[in-house]
Amino acid sequence: MARIRKIEIANFRGIQRLAWCPAPGINCLIGPGDSGKSSVLDAIDLCLGARRNVQFSDADFFDLDITSPISITLTLGCLDDAMRTLESYGAFLRAFNATTGAVEDEPLVDAEVVLCLNLTVASDLEPSWTLVSERAAQQGIVKTLAWKDRVALAPTRIGAFANVNLGWQRGSVLNRVSEERADASAALVKAARDARSAFGDQAEQQLGEALGIVTDTAQELGVNIGAKAKALLDSHSVSFGGGTISLHNESGIPLRSLGVGSTRLLVAGLQRQAAGKASIVLSDELEYGLEPHRIARFLGSLGAKDDAAPLQVFLTTHSPVALRELSGDQLFVLRRSPQGHEAYPVGTDNGIQSTIRLYPEAFLAGSVVVCEGASEIGLLRGLDLFNLEQGGVSLAALGVALIDCGGGDPDRPYTRAVAFQILGYRVMVLRDDDKKPTPAIEQAFIESGGAIVAYRLGRALEDELFGSLTPEACKQLITYANELHGDLIIEHLRTASNNTLTFQQVWDEIHNTGALAAEHRATLGQAARIRKAGWFKSISWMEDVARTIVAPDLPHCDPGFRELIDQVFGWAANAPR
Repeated sequence: MARIRKIEIANFRGIQRLAWCPAPGINCLIGPGDSGKSSVLDAIDLCLGARRNVQFSDADFFDLDITSPISITLTLGCLDDAMRTLESYGAFLRAFNATTGAVEDEPLVDAEVVLCLNLTVASDLEPSWTLVSERAAQQGIVKTLAWKDRVALAPTRIGAFANVNLGWQRGSVLNRVSEERADASAALVKAARDARSAFGDQAEQQLGEALGIVTDTAQELGVNIGAKAKALLDSHSVSFGGGTISLHNESGIPLRSLGVGSTRLLVAGLQRQAAGKASIVLSDELEYGLEPHRIARFLGSLGAKDDAAPLQVFLTTHSPVALRELSGDQLFVLRRSPQGHEAYPVGTDNGIQSTIRLYPEAFLAGSVVVCEGASEIGLLRGLDLFNLEQGGVSLAALGVALIDCGGGDPDRPYTRAVAFQILGYRVMVLRDDDKKPTPAIEQAFIESGGAIVAYRLGRALEDELFGSLTPEACKQLITYANELHGDLIIEHLRTASNNTLTFQQVWDEIHNTGALAAEHRATLGQAARIRKAGWFKSISWMEDVARTIVAPDLPHCDPGFRELIDQVFGWAANAPR
């Protein structure tokens, strides 16, 4: 069945311009809230849906500017033979170049034959659907899709009200899973007089294939409807027709009484069964009503794991679970740019797939801080908690995600950072300075708009803490480390100092003089980060240290360290809204 090859939107809601060539299978739009993801799905639905009347208002125009008409154009490929005949749409058949995304007015030998359907809404708020072709316009020919073709191409929308698809109503997916139709008129009258079950026996014979498909699909997806689905009269219906027949479970309870998640899951499975007749699906906030394991089933039923996509699906999500289930070539980041909106394909290069698996939450944020290790994550989280307790705005509220790149190779943070940078995210790297990254790699990141905060003078985080905090705060760090590790920290200090410094000496120095010598600070920093046995090398430990010791001491500590922290939080606060 048909596939949307290109989507062009102008002056619709929050989208001034968008030109996007979607994938033939799963297309999941991600990005910060209010970036226009739902509007893209609505645009597809309004342009291609089988509706005779659609209500528009001034609020549907970009910036409420009714002088610039709304224009939505869908380029439709993979057309069936009947739609590609000269008799049907000859003057409107065009060519699509999949490599360049260009649409040519004349069909070409090596290009796909397509139709371009446009929806225009001017200031009178009256929608107009027409096929687009320059040569037809020159001949004064105006035409739109035949109603039967609109019905055949209309997408299925799996939303909060997906239960409309659980009855044999106009546009329902049940009318697509099978050619069977029930002649309901006489049977319905009799059933209304006698009993709802009287029609159920006849309907089981008339709709056996469709009911079998529903039963098998529900069992595969774990939706409990009993041993088999039944078609009984809908007790809420007051009119006689196809819509009066709806799906019921084994006990006769209407399936529309299922929970939102079960309804959406079942409709997704049925849509796949009907893929041969209508193969475009829309689902906004796909995770709505679904537990994590059912999100995986939902995506699987739509063909997310299939080599050959059975459906073309347009999704939006804010669920990290959904991102983990999808591959990079099924994800598109929707961004505003000076040229309008752009949909960036996430792709699978540059370690992007592993980044999606490890840090899916970051792809749902607007800004990303790539931290060299878990200690930096804990530091920022602890400082953030303290700031929140003081009435400040949290990093999460500012749309900032924190990424742990796992230490090791000093160039590794930039591998992760560039993966986000090329997709339009604001990215900062927070790194140690004891191992220098490759200068060319760091410079390229900066030139592409990246920000860097590095500790000073070849230091790691522990060096900065013991080198910058007040003596009293250093004493608190030692006390906390002792609570965590006991006598192990004594051995670490002996190793770092070559048996020349003890904790008693440090303690006495701070107590008697109120100061701590620079060389003793350096030794404590080295001891605190010995190999993988660091005193605070976990997110939770460093988070606690940052919230209870570092943050309260910042107004009194070394100004240079405080400036580094201010750079990070200042960058986060300056994110565009």
